Amino acid sequence: MNLKAGLYQTQTLKLAMTQELSQAIALLQYSTQELAAYLENKAAENPLISLESRDTTFDYRKKSSKKQKQESDPKYWIEQIGEVKICLEDYLMSQVHPKLLTKDDKKILKHLIRNLDENGYFRVDLQGIALNLNEPVDHVEQILFVLQGLEPAGVGARNLQECLLLQIQRQDSLPLAYNVINNHFIPFAEKKWKQISKDLKISLTELQEIFDFVQTLQPRPCARFSHDKPSYIVPDVVVEVIENQLHVRLADDLLSKVKLNEGYYKDMNNVGDKQVNRFLQDKFQEYQWIMKSIQQRRETILRVMTAITEKQPDCLTKGFSYLKPMTMKEIADELNIHESTVSRTVKDKYVQAPFGTVEMREFFSSSLQSLSSEDVSAREAKNAIQILIANEDKKKPLSDQDISEILKQEKSIILSRRTVAKYRDQLNIPSSSKRKRF
Repeated sequence: MNLKAGLYQTQTLKLAMTQELSQAIALLQYSTQELAAYLENKAAENPLISLESRDTTFDYRKKSSKKQKQESDPKYWIEQIGEVKICLEDYLMSQVHPKLLTKDDKKILKHLIRNLDENGYFRVDLQGIALNLNEPVDHVEQILFVLQGLEPAGVGARNLQECLLLQIQRQDSLPLAYNVINNHFIPFAEKKWKQISKDLKISLTELQEIFDFVQTLQPRPCARFSHDKPSYIVPDVVVEVIENQLHVRLADDLLSKVKLNEGYYKDMNNVGDKQVNRFLQDKFQEYQWIMKSIQQRRETILRVMTAITEKQPDCLTKGFSYLKPMTMKEIADELNIHESTVSRTVKDKYVQAPFGTVEMREFFSSSLQSLSSEDVSAREAKNAIQILIANEDKKKPLSDQDISEILKQEKSIILSRRTVAKYRDQLNIPSSSKRKRF
């Protein structure tokens, strides 16, 4: 090593993360909807970018003559009924007798209703409400009890336990249920029933009946009043079966919708101003970069999905029960790209396959040990665990060790007890002690 001071000329190779490269990477991991929103923002900033709408899907606003006849025909009156959205505040206030509360009491009641969350729970500090309304806490609490007496049962509860108690109070089917939920809520929920059985002098079978009854109660009493718009999944890639062959195509070709605003470009280019020319040059370069990035994104998605299709033909046509072990590194090596590029490509992307619309990431699964010659995927192991638990004797549920041994003997799948427990947790399946019925 030369430690002397001096000027030396060396040649090195390195990759510089330019702004264009950084944005190209970001563009790759965008879903189709996110990319469309990005292009709309760019079109608002860059006058040279023009977005054309080429929606080839059926326009439901253009109704056929047959459909119009049906809508005008009285026989089809059921289709003419519009959706009526019920407001929770109006529904609750309509149950209050006009002479039951004073004008000030109604004002407090409305304030309490407006502080309910989307499930109908009252989780705001009562003292803070009383301070804001300049009312005694006891008086505000009395109005809260009035709210808790309204329909649906459980509205105005301050926690899950109180919500269940409010519903149990209105039913006389199991008198012991109130006592159990009121005094033994946590151990009852955790199925630590032996001590409860001893304290209340009741059998485990009776506790099982109470548990089944509580399962019929509504933990979210006001959920039906929530009017959030449902979110729809828009597929990015479509895999079709054409003449017994799988074909891959993009669901929406955004590249054809991005056009150069040639009229504006020609008009501004003839101005002859240096600043205008520099501005046009920058915006034109941005337009070219966006077109190139979209094309690269398009090609990468198609290449990755085509590789997945070649490796998972049975899975794409028949479902995930036929999924073979496959990692992102395998696809990356086959396409001669980096594994992180595959990860960005499948991020938040959905595939419309012959068996349904699924996330691209779902096709990747690690390989597990097997006694047979064929590899087993993690999804296949999870499906096997689900089937075993679904068919088990609920009075003697299978432990994680039992499941591990059965999988080895019957399915030739080698899983440790800890791996079974991890997969069971991922499937949101409780442990054997929680699944046991008495």
